[in-house]
Amino acid sequence: MLVTVIDYQSGNLASAARGLALAATLRGIAADVRITADPDLVAKADRIVLPGQGAFPDCARGLASVSGLEEAMLGRVAQGAPFLGICVGMQLMAERGLEHGVTQGFGWVRGEIAPMQVGNARLPHMGWNELRFTPGAHKLLEGLQPGDHAYFVHSYALTGGRADQIIATTDYEGDVVAMVATGNMAGTQFHAEKSQQVGLRILGNFLTWEP
Repeated sequence: MLVTVIDYQSGNLASAARGLALAATLRGIAADVRITADPDLVAKADRIVLPGQGAFPDCARGLASVSGLEEAMLGRVAQGAPFLGICVGMQLMAERGLEHGVTQGFGWVRGEIAPMQVGNARLPHMGWNELRFTPGAHKLLEGLQPGDHAYFVHSYALTGGRADQIIATTDYEGDVVAMVATGNMAGTQFHAEKSQQVGLRILGNFLTWEP
């Protein structure tokens, strides 16, 4: 199984790749996990992971700046390859981002990435927070229980999303979208690769997911 971690100079590529490799080992999956910006390799990938941290427009520009990379990724996902976006990688799945202006996303899930409205709470929303979901809601959540914790770092979140595309939320002065999924595409707002056993479970579920 070829798993490509898309390299567009984001900051958490190596940790995402290590998490995927460890999850594969724990599941007994023979996975070739590669960090790559090679469109030809991405076009042959069995699974695609798009990490991301920082600002939405910076990540969008970084991805678009590598000739042929975004096109290869979008094309392979359109062919049915399972896709996982992590943090800003998940945010890019939305219709648009509102950070430092308006930036178009992939449009895979409804809604836009807007500043979090948290009252007097601090931003960024940083640290461990519990996941809220209906058991059995999605393959990626298998083996987890509502209340399990994941590691978040973000100040923007999905708003205006569709209920049938939101598979988990968390609470930070109100509901915050934590995971989305539609078809062969899924995303985690939290850093799955930094979420210890919960993250490894989700990454392992992704590696065995057959949408």
